[in-house]
Amino acid sequence: MSDLNKDKFTKDSEENLSKEKSKVNSNPQDEVDFIDEPIESIVDDTDVDELLDKFDKESSRVRKLSGKIALISSIIAIAMSLFHIYTAAFGTLQSLKQRSLHILFAFILGLMLYPARKKGNKNRPTIIDAIFMVIVVIVFGYIFTNVEEIAIKGGQMTRIDYIFGIAAILLTLEITRRVVGPELPIVTIIFLIYAKFGRNMPGLLAHRGFNVQRIVSHMYLTTEGIMGTPIAVSSTFVFMFILFGAFLDKTGVGKFFIDFAFALTGSTKSGPAMTSVLSSGLMGSISGSSVANTVTTGAFTIPLMKRTGYEPHYAGAVEAASSTGGQIMPPVMGAAAFIMADFTGFKYVSIIKAALIPAILYYIAIGTMVHLEASKKNLKGIPRNKLPSIKKIFKDTGYLIIPLVIIIYMLIKQFTPTFAALTAIITATIIATIASLVKKDNSFTLKTILSALDSGAKAALGVICACACAGMVVGVVTLTGFGLRIAELIVKISGGNLILTLLLTMIASIILGMGLPTTAKYIVLATMAVPALTHLNVNLMAAHLFILYFGVVADVTPPVALAAYAGAGIAGANSMKTGVQAFKLSMAAFIIPYIFAINPALIMVEGTVGSTIQWLPFTSAIPNIITAIIGIICLGGAMEGYLFDHAKLYERIVLLAAAFTLLIPGWTSDIVGIVVLVILFFIQTRRKKARELKTA
Repeated sequence: MSDLNKDKFTKDSEENLSKEKSKVNSNPQDEVDFIDEPIESIVDDTDVDELLDKFDKESSRVRKLSGKIALISSIIAIAMSLFHIYTAAFGTLQSLKQRSLHILFAFILGLMLYPARKKGNKNRPTIIDAIFMVIVVIVFGYIFTNVEEIAIKGGQMTRIDYIFGIAAILLTLEITRRVVGPELPIVTIIFLIYAKFGRNMPGLLAHRGFNVQRIVSHMYLTTEGIMGTPIAVSSTFVFMFILFGAFLDKTGVGKFFIDFAFALTGSTKSGPAMTSVLSSGLMGSISGSSVANTVTTGAFTIPLMKRTGYEPHYAGAVEAASSTGGQIMPPVMGAAAFIMADFTGFKYVSIIKAALIPAILYYIAIGTMVHLEASKKNLKGIPRNKLPSIKKIFKDTGYLIIPLVIIIYMLIKQFTPTFAALTAIITATIIATIASLVKKDNSFTLKTILSALDSGAKAALGVICACACAGMVVGVVTLTGFGLRIAELIVKISGGNLILTLLLTMIASIILGMGLPTTAKYIVLATMAVPALTHLNVNLMAAHLFILYFGVVADVTPPVALAAYAGAGIAGANSMKTGVQAFKLSMAAFIIPYIFAINPALIMVEGTVGSTIQWLPFTSAIPNIITAIIGIICLGGAMEGYLFDHAKLYERIVLLAAAFTLLIPGWTSDIVGIVVLVILFFIQTRRKKARELKTA
């Protein structure tokens, strides 16, 4: 895709909205004609594609295939999706067969769609790509057709095994570099070097070292390397949920979410900003992509926020922070949650249950801040008579959420995630087809189904490549015992202090999250940092959620805040200013993980024994939830400089202190925080009344 011409995009956007903006700025309650238009007329698909091209690492590298090459790539993608649907319905293949064929499909598509260089051929694969494809088929086809012989050899390698193994490692590194970026392959190479030269490492990091043949065997012929746990999850749960998301996208559920959120919140003081928070949370919980969600929903919500009085950088930041939270919002939570289930042995529904309260608190925090910003600027929402009817939305398109209801129900009833996703895909297809026939609009046909199968497979490439490459990192950790060594090192550096250990883990999570996809970052830290946390008696569920949170918020943490920069691109705002504001709006995500790491009552977990969770009743979490919400209100006041009135500097400092006391578990700290809030309430309301009387 071509690079986005930011100046042109900004100019065009402003020209399209200038007339409406002048109306709203003169009188926020004036009628806004463009709100009566369909949402499709507001969202510019071309601009969305260009923004994804600029800010989404995967999209920016994709070739624009055409003709027979495009047809071949679509056939391969559709075949890949059908293979996974078949195995979801009738049972997965033997582990190495399932994983090797999964990788084979993904790597061929990766070579077809992603050039070796940014300035490489963007229209068709090269001869080198074709040669690599043949090698992929040979190398991974060898695993698929020789599973029994490989098992009998028990890790012993022939010359062919050795050559194929080296080729598999190099191909995995190269294709991941193309699809995901260079950061993860570089990390993987460092780990592979560590496996070879461990005896030369200092202190705790030293190990006996392994020869190249042993390393290659471990990475290629076992389920501990390329085809390890990450790919095991990718080839079952993850792929099916990504495919489910593609089918939902084709049914129009995204438009339904935006319509619903707009109708529900558009008339509030914070209006379109609250719409952004709600719609992005709903969409993000399914898509699991911060940047893609920012661009998709932001193309509608950001111009509306600007029109109602929010500054451009603030509008972009609201969308970025809201979209980023989708990766921690059940029921889908992105691919990392599925890998977490496999790493921990916890049921996926258990992870959803534990993650729900912190995720809701995160969105309450953002909603509080945008409401306080609206109060500070005396903004107005959209008049109720200009909003769509919730009743009409549900009457016309409410059926679109039935697949979501079904998948949540099946997960709660403890069906496997793979089967739940399959059932939801079938349901979505049937419902959308019937609706299309009834309405006679041809909105969902066989062509639409094939398009969903195609786009679902291609959307999964980034996750699959990241899982294959990160699998080698995990392989080195299991081969050398590096995880226990790094955990011991972290504990030693922190002096056994829990807060300092959490802080070091947070920093590592954010740094890795800036360069790696959430999935890969989680895999790396789950093998290294989690043992350090559990060594200091952090609950296992809380430890895994802790590293997931901080890997996710890297998307809104400058200097590499890709979701925020995407939001800035739509808003026509300064990227760094938008990033800083998004960071402030996401501040709750930097505090909440510390709370549940210290006191897992917030995630309703009392303890974990192996894969068994000792749950607390929901009623026991209510006091923590209430004080956390009050603390979030204080935090919002501190960040926005407004609570009941414009806050002075010392009041913002006091509010921040009150927020921490309320968020920290314990009745004493809660009482202190509430008392501070009550005092500030009387001070600010009295000051506001005095000012209003003076100006009356």
